[in-house]
Amino acid sequence: MTKVSDRLNRLAESATLAMARMSRELQEQGHDVIALSLGEPDFDTPDFIKQAAKKAIDDNFSHYTPVPGLPELRNAIVKKFKRDNNLEYTADQVVTSTGAKQSLANVCLSLLNPGDEVLLPCPYWVSYTEIIKLSEGVPVEVPSTIATDFKVTPEELEAAITPRTKLLMFSSPCNPSGTVYTQEELEAIAKMLEKYPEIYVVADEIYEHINFTEAHFSMGTIASMKDRTITVNGVSKGFAMTGWRVGFVGAPLWVAKACNKIQGQITSATCAIAQKAAETAMLADPKEVTIEMKATFLKRRDMILNELNSIKGIKCNVPQGAFYVFPDVSYYFGKSVDNTTINNANDFCMYLLNKAHVAFVAGDAFGNPECVRVSYAAADGKLMEAMSRIKLQLAKLN
Repeated sequence: MTKVSDRLNRLAESATLAMARMSRELQEQGHDVIALSLGEPDFDTPDFIKQAAKKAIDDNFSHYTPVPGLPELRNAIVKKFKRDNNLEYTADQVVTSTGAKQSLANVCLSLLNPGDEVLLPCPYWVSYTEIIKLSEGVPVEVPSTIATDFKVTPEELEAAITPRTKLLMFSSPCNPSGTVYTQEELEAIAKMLEKYPEIYVVADEIYEHINFTEAHFSMGTIASMKDRTITVNGVSKGFAMTGWRVGFVGAPLWVAKACNKIQGQITSATCAIAQKAAETAMLADPKEVTIEMKATFLKRRDMILNELNSIKGIKCNVPQGAFYVFPDVSYYFGKSVDNTTINNANDFCMYLLNKAHVAFVAGDAFGNPECVRVSYAAADGKLMEAMSRIKLQLAKLN
């Protein structure tokens, strides 16, 4: 009998991908499922980026590239970092990968030893914990609630620090809560971290262009954090290029070299055609590319908040970025209908999937078990139909 590795058994299936799989299974049975579970813009890649990819094919960019990416792409990313984030990197401090998820994995595999701890402000993206565990590190959750806009304070982070703490990993704008940390809040965290020079920060900025505050701030610009911050980004969200699979890090040179070494033994470089498309994206003015998308997401955010806030017992913050709402649904825990009882957020999601044919993701996987993640990266009509369905089904619970 073949047995999989203990390593695999320690990993959980991605909650977002699991819900997508269950949604597809219901669709295959003939049900009309509205999937609000995946974090994928419902926009197509801009034409000028697609044209760059077509030209790359005609120009025979069909061969291996350097592991960290084509020099022209890395130079374009250097310009992007300076233009958009005021971050100073050189091309040899940039490593491009097959998506920001691989970038995060490269960093963790490069920096973590068995037992090293990683601080995770809750809520966090589902794959953080599993990537840390795969790297033999230990995720350490730092809780937050909807009452604090899902933000943690320097004092709360410091209380979780031990001699084994190696990394702080967070996203802003945050997946799943849409929370955006202000410059002042990040500076306060940096001030606290000055006492702990062995702790490095992984700043996931993949949603920077879907930011309704107009004030994205990069932690790596803080003088005391410049040599201690690894900035992770990519083209998936802001440029609607999820399937192109291009992510990247800007990092201290020794970290970039380590990521390059890891990647060289796992995938080597990402697709050459996708790299040329990403180069074009990086050189474009992001405000021009993302203005319509951001305006659409803001309108949908307000629409879906209005609908959710009209449902008894559901509590929402006001997300300032990304394209998610992360409502607290604990009011429904313990309620039932027929033979179904809602004991937790997972039961809540399964009830709505099976009865309303609407897919959310339970908050357990994000570190906040009283919440669910709702993606509003769907057409207005789909969103309104989904809200109508869930109102009908939740009204049956008592």
